[in-house]
Amino acid sequence: MTVFDFGGRRALVTGAGKGIGREIAALLATCGAEVVAVSRSADDLTRLQRETGCLPVVADLETVEGVQQAVRAAGAIDLLVNNAGIALLEPFLEATPEAFDRTMAVNVRAALLLGQAVARDLITRSSPGAIVNVSSQSSMVGLPNHAAYCASKGALDQLTRVMAIELGPHRIRVNAVNPTVTLTPMGQRAWSDPARSAPMLARIPLGRFAEPLDVAQAVAYLLSDAAAMINGVTLPVDGGFLTS
Repeated sequence: MTVFDFGGRRALVTGAGKGIGREIAALLATCGAEVVAVSRSADDLTRLQRETGCLPVVADLETVEGVQQAVRAAGAIDLLVNNAGIALLEPFLEATPEAFDRTMAVNVRAALLLGQAVARDLITRSSPGAIVNVSSQSSMVGLPNHAAYCASKGALDQLTRVMAIELGPHRIRVNAVNPTVTLTPMGQRAWSDPARSAPMLARIPLGRFAEPLDVAQAVAYLLSDAAAMINGVTLPVDGGFLTS
């Protein structure tokens, strides 16, 4: 595991209760950051706090009020990771407005509102900062039954670019990571069937899916001073999937 130094910095990680978000929060805490962890699940946050010392904030980022609640509870933040996301899979011809709106609210609108709040405070404090949006390889390729999800991640990539352009002059860097299938507990269950996983693995030159730590370390790098000249990128963490 690569270790970065985030001593003296406060990081806000959304979707931190499980999977990739939990791994990011734990890694940043290990690297010295004071981590504010946001999740809908109080039980998940209690376990994370006990194991890593992260400060828990229970909030539902699907609503504007939930985002505002998270902002108030978090306080001053130097590093933001917009990781919260949902995937409501439906065939295109059966995609519902309700599922589309929910997906866009969590995957895009929450990142916009949290990014605004953190950036405004950094500018007020004349402090540099870094933001990483957790996107997906599905922002760049179409996947069956993923109309809303692919649309939301494509929008998140474009939001990342605009944020980087407008916030860069304020010394706030904004980047995205775009993972392939990641073996969180949910991912392991979803992709345990070789009949399903084999065609996807065949498109990954490295021959494996990502582990949550693979994504967390990419996020930590983009937040760190080692990436001081990197702004506005969408970084695949996909073993080469997008090259095939």
